[in-house]
Amino acid sequence: MSKHDYQSLRSKMKPESLAMSYGYNPAFSEGAVKCPIYQTSTFVFRTAEEGKEFFEVALGKRQPDPDREAGLIYSRINNPDIEILEDRLTLWDEADDAAVFESGMAAISTAVLAFVSPGDLILHSDPLYGGTDYLFKSILARFGVQSLGVLPGESREAIRQKILLSGRQDRLAAVFVETPANPTNHLIDIQMLVSLAAEFRTPERSVPVLVDNTFLGPLFQRPLVLGADLVIYSATKYLGGHSDVIAGACLGRGALIQEIKKMRTYLGTGAGPWTGWLLMRSLETLSLRMSRQAETAKIIAARLAQHPKVAKVYYPGLYQDGDPQIEIYRRQCLGPGAMISFDVMGGEAEAFRVLNRLKLIKLAVSLGGTESLAEHPKTMTHAGVDEELKRSLGISDQMIRLSVGVEDPDDLWMDLGDALGLLEGSEPSV
Repeated sequence: MSKHDYQSLRSKMKPESLAMSYGYNPAFSEGAVKCPIYQTSTFVFRTAEEGKEFFEVALGKRQPDPDREAGLIYSRINNPDIEILEDRLTLWDEADDAAVFESGMAAISTAVLAFVSPGDLILHSDPLYGGTDYLFKSILARFGVQSLGVLPGESREAIRQKILLSGRQDRLAAVFVETPANPTNHLIDIQMLVSLAAEFRTPERSVPVLVDNTFLGPLFQRPLVLGADLVIYSATKYLGGHSDVIAGACLGRGALIQEIKKMRTYLGTGAGPWTGWLLMRSLETLSLRMSRQAETAKIIAARLAQHPKVAKVYYPGLYQDGDPQIEIYRRQCLGPGAMISFDVMGGEAEAFRVLNRLKLIKLAVSLGGTESLAEHPKTMTHAGVDEELKRSLGISDQMIRLSVGVEDPDDLWMDLGDALGLLEGSEPSV
């Protein structure tokens, strides 16, 4: 099947169908119904002239021919497994192109480095995943890149004033949004920040809006449709879905992805063929897994909200009329996802007692896998985040983060109920 044939199919079929074969031609691989693993470091050119052409395209010295497949050079630059995976990743988010990386942090760091220079300003939502927080506030700060945080619920005008007061409004280089926020599930208005970025955009400075869509995407949130320029994933999570691969991805407008791919080539942050093959396998069940996980999470969140030893539940599916967050949810989300955070009555000791008691649910960081996982954000995934910021955002001693898997909901609740039962009759910590 030609590239043109696949493009035609893309406009007619749903991603769940195309994920089985999109971008792959069995005729090139002895008729194998599944894409083989191309375990090679380098590729043979048919002629020296062809090698020259491939390098000119890869380095941006020549525009690629839209009717031809990209020439294969070296697996740090391109590989069939990675290229087919990137084609398939574009389906859900309606992206022009995609770039795959060896981890989620590799995707974030490479994408951001493609657009910032010393003296620039990055506007970002808070809270951020601990690794992203450290990248922005510690590593990039060493190179003269300033970061400016936006809190959930801040108005467009308040954020605009923050940018102006920073004195670097003419150096705003990128807007980075993590929504829902990890681990509080706070929603950030993507369209509002897209509008704000446009205000500071100039012919010399594009100010791309990047959205970390790991918690809800690509099934339950489509940032590119809402006007964002780039979407980033820790593909380790739902895209991989089996806790057996570390990977990242960035999707979006073709010209921006080409800049990111160039940076990826020189930083060496690209993924290998095994990673590509594992993620292709996982995409075939993405919709089934995420739908089941979300349905189970709705049940668990509702039961947690009624438990006498649970002080608060953070879950988009529980927003009520009148809550400012529900308006954002209705505009930009297609479902609540399967990430729940909740506060137990008490403090760290009580949260640890619950976590230590769990049996079916595993005490581990990460999320989005077929198995349910629970962790303590304050002392684990967000241990490096500023303590005062954690307090202001509600990342407390009593918070537990739960990633709901595909297990039976009644079995998960039995496990949680047993663990929470340890707190019955106990006095809250102060």
